Amino acid sequence: MRIAVIAIFLIFPFLVNAQKTITISGKLVDKESGEPIMFASIGIDGKSVGTVSNSVGEFDFHIPYIYKDYKMVIRMLGYQNIEAPISNYTNRDTVTFRMSKASKVLDEVVIIDSLKGGDIVSAALSKIDQNFPNEPFLMDGFYRDLKKVGGKYFSLLEAAVKIYDEDYAEPKNKNRLRERVALMEVRKSLGYSNKFTRYFEKYNLLEDLLLHNNVRYRQFPKEEIFFDSFQRGKTTYYNGQKVYVALGRFLVPNNGGTMRIKFYVDVGTYAIVRMEYERTFNNETLRRKGDLISKYISDTKTLDFKEYEGKMYLNLITLKSKINWYNQKTNELKFETELQQELLINNITTNPDERIASTQKMRRYGLQYQDEKYNKDFWENYNVIKDTPLDQEIVADLEELGTLEEQFENY
Repeated sequence: MRIAVIAIFLIFPFLVNAQKTITISGKLVDKESGEPIMFASIGIDGKSVGTVSNSVGEFDFHIPYIYKDYKMVIRMLGYQNIEAPISNYTNRDTVTFRMSKASKVLDEVVIIDSLKGGDIVSAALSKIDQNFPNEPFLMDGFYRDLKKVGGKYFSLLEAAVKIYDEDYAEPKNKNRLRERVALMEVRKSLGYSNKFTRYFEKYNLLEDLLLHNNVRYRQFPKEEIFFDSFQRGKTTYYNGQKVYVALGRFLVPNNGGTMRIKFYVDVGTYAIVRMEYERTFNNETLRRKGDLISKYISDTKTLDFKEYEGKMYLNLITLKSKINWYNQKTNELKFETELQQELLINNITTNPDERIASTQKMRRYGLQYQDEKYNKDFWENYNVIKDTPLDQEIVADLEELGTLEEQFENY
């Protein structure tokens, strides 16, 4: 008996160590329509660890074992939160979560204030310093980019990164990166030896994506015409709080195209919860390659933020950029290119002891040239945006590039 007890004590640490994480697999759907809910936030009550659902509403949430007695919280704009003990979902197959819209609650709310859309946006932008972090923070993130030429995917890269920032203070130079970024691991890196990479910029695309955080870098016009362009939308709910909606359409000066923006702003604090953005360009020539020239067509972007310890932090940023290539002499369209990027922030550390030193910083050139060996153990417990059936098809397409090579063999 004594030997058995000793054996248990010797084995127990290994059993605990083996169960470092709990994984909950789920699918989010609208309770009434059954439609999938994409890019909803899945997290732990009071903690910064989290993930998001993918384009078909699915997720795998890897939860540190120390949080096994906490609640899991699922949040989405316009829906009521779902909260339940994590222990309810251990050792279960994929769970379907049916989210109820908050519209029934909204029907009982009568809007009596006279705030206009521009007033809401102006107040939200003026309160960024109050609502966003003013002390150092470190974020763990999952980055993905996909490239298309002529409507076909030819490259895919996924990586785990760390991002350090001092605060959300407005920078003097709004086009110079303030964050420090370190590469942790690469999960996939396909198609980057393909010759069509030359039609995309070779600099660090992740750093470029971070510069697309308009809230962090205050990249908004200050003219009254910008604020006057906003109309007020129907108030919605997020995380149990009322949220203003302001929609704007703005003509960029000097024939710079059209910009459409939708802000979601917390009614009580004027914190920006989410921003949706689309810009179309007017034949802006970018680069020349041989007898071809490229022109910017459009950017479509989403910035999503989450509250942690009383401040708002980046949760998810997605960006889709379209650029067309034309014959320089005839202006005939030759082919289209598209860059899709996603960055999920899956953990936040406030006032971290860890800093990203200059020697640890990610190099300025493309991530594809900073490839690392695949670390299976690391990725098994790292929160990513779960692959969809479409993603699996893309990977299969990337392995059969013959047709793409033939289609554009002259370029």
